[in-house]
Amino acid sequence: MKVSTADLCDEFAGSLKVASPAGFRDFGGKKSFSGEIATVKCHETNPKIRQVLETDGTGKVLVVDGGGSERCALMGDNMAELAIKNNWEGIVIYGSIRDSSAISRLNIGVKALNVNPVKSGKKNEGETNITVSFANTEFIPGQFIYCDDDGIVVSKEKLI
Repeated sequence: MKVSTADLCDEFAGSLKVASPAGFRDFGGKKSFSGEIATVKCHETNPKIRQVLETDGTGKVLVVDGGGSERCALMGDNMAELAIKNNWEGIVIYGSIRDSSAISRLNIGVKALNVNPVKSGKKNEGETNITVSFANTEFIPGQFIYCDDDGIVVSKEKLI
């Protein structure tokens, strides 16, 4: 189902959290995506992201708080393909990705701040399934995120 964040804001104005644009760009082949929030918080290392993407992501969007770092990429095309294999709807990364050309051809939603060809570290550090905050918004596991070309909104309840 195609998401329209503008329509959601019109219909549910008082009950949505709208993420500040914060420089997010669309990279995946799917520009409109939504789902239940799952989270990872990590800094310049991505094994926790891989661990989560290896699980069933049916109806879910992974929200990654990478601290806004642009010094390395937290995800590339191999992880995006893993996410597709495990039925994830999309990934929002407060940080950078790489392999953007390949990811643009994949049927998954990906929003991130930037690109960087440098791969991340491989220390198994970070936290999963916690509330993360960036772009003036809290992303709480179990709530719902809606993303399209116009932005990112969060709701306590499933809207569509």
